[in-house]
Amino acid sequence: MTIKVVRGNPTPEELAAALAVVRARAAAASALPSGAPGPRDSWSDPARLAAQHMPQAGPAAWARTYWPA
Repeated sequence: MTIKVVRGNPTPEELAAALAVVRARAAAASALPSGAPGPRDSWSDPARLAAQHMPQAGPAAWARTYWPA
């Protein structure tokens, strides 16, 4: 496995932390049986969008359409 830093100047501690995360993810992925679906990423989960509260109608409703309260 090769990791290349293309921007910035990370400290040895930052590189070690990044490598630990990459190795942990690789170990978790290799522990799954072949053909088994991986864990669902919470960012791609449609239920995440459904859980958000929709703004209520009112004079300032337009201001709440983008930023969550």
